[in-house]
Amino acid sequence: MKPIPVYRAGAEITIDPATRQLSFYVDDQLQKNYPVGVGKYATPTPAGDFKIINKVTNPGGVLGTRWMGLNIPGGNYGIHGNNNPSSIGKFVSLGCIRMHNASVEELFTQISVGTPVRILAVPGYNQKAVVSPGSGGEGPPLDHTVYYVRPGDTLWKLAQQFNVTVDALISANNLLDPDHLSVGQAITIPT
Repeated sequence: MKPIPVYRAGAEITIDPATRQLSFYVDDQLQKNYPVGVGKYATPTPAGDFKIINKVTNPGGVLGTRWMGLNIPGGNYGIHGNNNPSSIGKFVSLGCIRMHNASVEELFTQISVGTPVRILAVPGYNQKAVVSPGSGGEGPPLDHTVYYVRPGDTLWKLAQQFNVTVDALISANNLLDPDHLSVGQAITIPT
C-alpha cells in the first residue's frame, strides 16, 4: 500500500517555459522535476510570482484529474492534468501549465493553497506577458474556462450562458449524469 503524502511547509514551485520543466522545492531543496506543456508562442504562459489560489479534484476533460488555480491577473490560469499526454514537453496551451495526470496527482498532494509559484521570464517567449501581482495585467486568452456550479444551475442553463452545446459540455467534463450537478462542482467550458 502506498503511503499517503502530506502537505509540506516551505513548498515552492518554479516553472521554466524554456525547458518545459516544473521544479518542486521544499525549504529550497529540489524534491522533483516534472515535464510540462506551456503556452504557445502566440499565447505564452505569463511570467511572474504567483500563488496557488484553489485546488480541484477531478475537474475532467481538458483539465485531466487535478486543477491548481493561479492568481495571474487577467485570466483563469492554472497547473493541471490533461487528456492529451503527447502535449507534455511542448508549447501547446493558451497559457496554462499542463502535466501528466500521474505527475499532477503526486504534486497536488504535497502543496496547499497559498503555495508560491514562480514562472520564469524567457527572452523572446513571454517577456511581454510578464505580470506582477496587482498590476491587472492583460494576460493571453484562455485555453479553457472553469466555472463553479452555483445553486439553480443546470447544464442547459450553462450551455446557453456560455454559448456552447450541451453535448460539448458533457464531452468536455465526462459527465455520466448531465441532469445532476453539485454546487461548487468545477465545469470546464470548452472554447
